[in-house]
Amino acid sequence: MQDLDPVETQEWLDALESVHAHEGEERVHYILSRLGEMASRDGTRLPHAITTPYRNTIPVTHEARMPGDLFMERRIRSLVRWNALAMVMRANQSDPDLGGHIATFASSATLYDIGFNYFFKAPTEEHGGDLIYFQGHASPGIYARSFLEGRLTAEQLDNFRRETDGEGLSSYPHPWLMPDYWQFPTVSMGLGPIQAIYQARFMKYLEHRGFIQPGKQKVWCFLGDGETDEPESLGAISLAGREKLDNLIFVINCNLQRLDGPVRGNGKIIQELEGNFRGADWNVIKVLWGRLWDPLFAKDTEGVMQRRMDEALDGDYQNYKANDGAFVRKDFFGADPRLAAMVDDLTDDEIWKLNRGGHDPFKVYAAYHAAVNHEGQPTVILAKTIKGYGTGTGEAQNIAHNIKKVDLESLKGFRDRFDIPVADENIESLPFYRPAENSPEIRYLKERRAELGGFVPQRRMKSMSIPTPALETLKTILDGTGEREVSTTMVFVRILAQLLKDKDLGSRIVPIVPDEARTFGMEGMFRQLGIYSAVGQLYQPVDHGQVMYYKEEKKGQILEEGITEAGAMSAWIAAATAYSNHNQPMLPFYAFYSMFGFQRIGDLAWAAGDIHARGFLMGGTAGRTTLNGEGLQHQDGHSHILAGTIPNCHAYDPAYGYEMAVIIREGIYQMLELQKDRYYYITMMNESYQQPAMPERDGIEEDIIRGMYLLEEDKRSSDLHVQLLGSGTILLEVREAAKMLRDEYGVGADIWSVTSFNELRRDCLDAERWNRLHPREDVRLSHIEKCLEGRRGPVVASTDYMKLYADQVRQWVPQEQYKVLGTDGFGRSDSRKKLRHFFEVDRYWVVLAALEGLVAQGQMDVQVMLDAMDKYGIDANKPNPLDC
Repeated sequence: MQDLDPVETQEWLDALESVHAHEGEERVHYILSRLGEMASRDGTRLPHAITTPYRNTIPVTHEARMPGDLFMERRIRSLVRWNALAMVMRANQSDPDLGGHIATFASSATLYDIGFNYFFKAPTEEHGGDLIYFQGHASPGIYARSFLEGRLTAEQLDNFRRETDGEGLSSYPHPWLMPDYWQFPTVSMGLGPIQAIYQARFMKYLEHRGFIQPGKQKVWCFLGDGETDEPESLGAISLAGREKLDNLIFVINCNLQRLDGPVRGNGKIIQELEGNFRGADWNVIKVLWGRLWDPLFAKDTEGVMQRRMDEALDGDYQNYKANDGAFVRKDFFGADPRLAAMVDDLTDDEIWKLNRGGHDPFKVYAAYHAAVNHEGQPTVILAKTIKGYGTGTGEAQNIAHNIKKVDLESLKGFRDRFDIPVADENIESLPFYRPAENSPEIRYLKERRAELGGFVPQRRMKSMSIPTPALETLKTILDGTGEREVSTTMVFVRILAQLLKDKDLGSRIVPIVPDEARTFGMEGMFRQLGIYSAVGQLYQPVDHGQVMYYKEEKKGQILEEGITEAGAMSAWIAAATAYSNHNQPMLPFYAFYSMFGFQRIGDLAWAAGDIHARGFLMGGTAGRTTLNGEGLQHQDGHSHILAGTIPNCHAYDPAYGYEMAVIIREGIYQMLELQKDRYYYITMMNESYQQPAMPERDGIEEDIIRGMYLLEEDKRSSDLHVQLLGSGTILLEVREAAKMLRDEYGVGADIWSVTSFNELRRDCLDAERWNRLHPREDVRLSHIEKCLEGRRGPVVASTDYMKLYADQVRQWVPQEQYKVLGTDGFGRSDSRKKLRHFFEVDRYWVVLAALEGLVAQGQMDVQVMLDAMDKYGIDANKPNPLDC
């Protein structure tokens, strides 16, 4: 826009500068706000101002001074760079298939180094320790630093990405594989940022509820600019701004490149991110230019360099570092004669060395210092770097991310650039280098960490043991409901209410819902426990006159996250790992629509396994036919199959309340008392039926946990006999089918309640492996083999899930005939009765499958089956649910 009156413009600018000089920043802010209000009131359209000029947020005059030894820190940082590079290259010399990444850490070494030297606090008696989400691809640099610290050996570095023998280092941050080292799994892009946000919020929750000291710990999250394309990376930033999470710091390594090319070649990713975060009420600190640019900014009195910086695109900036100083002089500074004149006294080499902010320790320190001292907002630091910095031929190239090897000349250039003491004759062998223990470098390195409480990363593996409530505590559940019909969802609510009364456990329970508490019948807890809010309740709820009104409070125990399964799951992970991160064992129960569980947040569920999460996932309205009116996208027939893909997730589909009580009590014992690294997925239904009392039989609790127990045994001496297995709500259909078989066909039927086909399979695999490795020992039988051994007749298994769920134990069923019924196909809306017939899992189909098994065994004529089909209205030409 052309300046129509430069004199008037200058007067305004001079006035503003005078206010700033004499009355300070707050007064400037106030005056500009009032001017904006007046303009808006008069209908004037204000200029778009969600971003700031493309320069550092913190002016030179406001930068906090870095107190350490710059030269010593550069020396240490260079050694870390070398060892990280050597580790990846040595691994690929040994086995080219191992892979690894060099470029990410090369661009972010300074960002981590400043944090390690001055800001990342380890847990001590006085301080809980900062929580750091490291960028996954930067792991070689974190290992390299730990090597200098003496925490890792050269042998371990030599086993980078070779873990099966137990001596290697994980490719990326994986707590499951390095349980005393990594805190968080972050390499599945986007999961680190969303988990960090909810971790910071859960930290506030623990502070307000009195479990940890307030205001000490920080959550640091490192990610890349390309990673912000993942919806999870930015999807929850408004929550952080709304909750004023000033314990949260994002550091985004803006090297302007994705894996294949520029992030925003035709735009500016840093400006885009600034707008996103400022709009979400974050404190944004841009660290774009290093201190070698400061003299040029001082010369730029007309703003000509600033305008050139504002107009250049990310594709241009990548080009500048992929070429040389002469190219930069011509393309960047040559765009305006006044700009070119500003660098007349600089050589091409000096222009080339004009550094970016993310590689300048002084600029990074100033940004971190400002971030940790900022109050009332989360902070994001947008640090501009160069991908593959210092690696020679790969620097700033599109191929940078995939580089695992560096040519000899580039390797020598790297060594010379960072002053690595490796001779030419040794350089190709890529030796690791660690100065002597009493060297100035190692002493300085350890002194810095000692001042901050110790080494990081580190992870606490165990916490205090919490005693398990006696099963008798849940006696009202074990005794059943008599004639009254209730759903297992309501049983869960009653179990939860009872556990909340326990003196040791009650306060540690964290109920979590997305936005379905009333659906699950949990609204009664609103008033009893309160819904957590950092500011309490600033309004009078519309239902304040009711007994179960909507109550928010600072010490609220319930986390109601809104309509965000990913957010609620991230909150659950934070609670489920509080034993490690805060030395405070918490027990989260996250209740959600089972269809929107693993299917929608499967990546987070897998991360929960990696991170050693301990807690309960409660899949509500589970099964393909129990949520009858909602239809295709709401009906779950496969969550247990998805849960079975996670090695330490123990999944159950209880039919009765007493089964659920036994399972939950066992889970508490395993996770909180024995401190085993596992979590539980339990499905619950919205169908109401009579809940029987737990049978009085020795070993029933153990059998429920193992996955299967005999519910009813038919002791009649009939020659015709079948074994009927049922899971969840379909167990009721199985019990009705058993009556029909007895009364209409004279077939005896034993009924088995299968609480978990997943657990049965786990047990079968364990027994099979033991037998293979101990061929001289007595054969071990799996639980399902022990249950069915010697039992008469074919076996029919029926569930409300895909046939694969029950079919996964087929090879261990000792009977020749094993028939599986399940709900394969898309769900749909209708009555439960019609849906079960449509999916071929109702009592009539169970009877038909049992008859089929008897026919196959030669015990019954096929005509009996055909007559049964006519009798029950089963159409042989009925469409296949899989094809509908």
